Amino acid sequence: MFIGRKYELEALKKLYDSDKFEMFILYGRRRVGKTALINEFIKDKNHIFFVASQESKQDALKRFSEIVLDCFPMAKSMIDYFETWDKVFLYIGEQVGEEKLIIAIDEYPYLAESYSPISSILQNIIDHKWSKTRIKLIISGSSMSFMERQVLGYESPLYGRRTSQLKLLPFDYKESQEFIPCFSDEEKIISYGVVGGIPQYLLLLSQYPNINEGIKELYLKKYGHFYEETTSLLKQELREPAIYNSIITSIASGASTLNQIGTKTGIDNAKCAKYLKTLIDLHIVEKVAPINSKGKKNQIYSIKDLMFRFWYRYIPANVTNIELGLSDYVLENKILPDLSNFMGLAFESISKEYLLIKNREMKLPFVFDNIGKWWGNNKILKKQEEIDIVCISGNKGLFAECKWRNEKLDYNIYEDLKRKSYLLSEFPERYYILFSKSGFTDRLLDEEKNNSKLMLVGMSDLFES
Repeated sequence: MFIGRKYELEALKKLYDSDKFEMFILYGRRRVGKTALINEFIKDKNHIFFVASQESKQDALKRFSEIVLDCFPMAKSMIDYFETWDKVFLYIGEQVGEEKLIIAIDEYPYLAESYSPISSILQNIIDHKWSKTRIKLIISGSSMSFMERQVLGYESPLYGRRTSQLKLLPFDYKESQEFIPCFSDEEKIISYGVVGGIPQYLLLLSQYPNINEGIKELYLKKYGHFYEETTSLLKQELREPAIYNSIITSIASGASTLNQIGTKTGIDNAKCAKYLKTLIDLHIVEKVAPINSKGKKNQIYSIKDLMFRFWYRYIPANVTNIELGLSDYVLENKILPDLSNFMGLAFESISKEYLLIKNREMKLPFVFDNIGKWWGNNKILKKQEEIDIVCISGNKGLFAECKWRNEKLDYNIYEDLKRKSYLLSEFPERYYILFSKSGFTDRLLDEEKNNSKLMLVGMSDLFES
């Protein structure tokens, strides 16, 4: 069953409905669902779908030729495969006529690595033949650095030929829960914190009766799908995976500034900044600063990818026991007692996504222009303060606190949030939202009824239609 991607399918349909040549560039991290999206889109349409792999240029040409000859068999009795890519592309252009035809090349970087002239050949055939047809060319790839540099980049032969592009992102928490309908609301939230919004990961989790069993089988077994997943992803995407692993490890262990990361890893700051930029481009790491701050003084780095965040928190420290087969011990004694602490940041991410959804639906007190976190110095109390989420627009501010706790939130949490909000004096019009795993006390519920500036969001509210 195909889930979600309504916006993406509509974008593809719009291109398909046109009466001219279109070139659509689709890219995103591995496992995010690019191939599934292409398959869903082309399933009822005339198409040639080729998935490139790590093989020789000749083997790739043979496989592509077979697919083309199955689609247009006129030359099938005369040849087994085409001698060159130029000839097979030219043959397609001659055979397609006035028909609409989708040509999807998935994992294009593999093809380009095995035969570097392929982009120039495609450019030539597009300019002189396919541009006069109704062909819809989809080029897809998981290597985001390659796709952005050698397909979308200014120096690429294909530059200027695309008519549309899309970076496919993981699902948000609300879309993700459709993959695990049998889990409780709490388990759905934890699942998102543990693997993020990656469709393949969520499908793997859905095979288990509960989230604890899923963590044990997927992360804590030597044969588990996630046990070496981060290592595999870094090797596939990056030339120096050991260095990137060292940087991510340093962030997971508490380093957050460039100086701290450089000191822990022993990497010069200038080089370290370049490595961090690559990890940011891959959406593994993020660089954040207090909302509305100016300059780079307070910028910090954190792990953005939720699966990476979970893996680096629990797997390296427990490798010995996992290798000994003590998965139950690791789960019960190392992970579950700490899971509430881990879920604090994940719950913040989910609460932020909730606010983005509500902002798009225009169901908040105002439509905000910017959303982020705030931290800074309280000069009166002489201590650092922080607010989990702040949304702003003009002189309006919406301030949110997110608590993943087993007890209900009481009135004092609201009072403390109001107090901290006044440290941002540039927003005289203020609204407040509290997110809670375990609900709210009667006093706080009564306050919400009588206070139009306060909104309470519990677990069931996160999954409302």
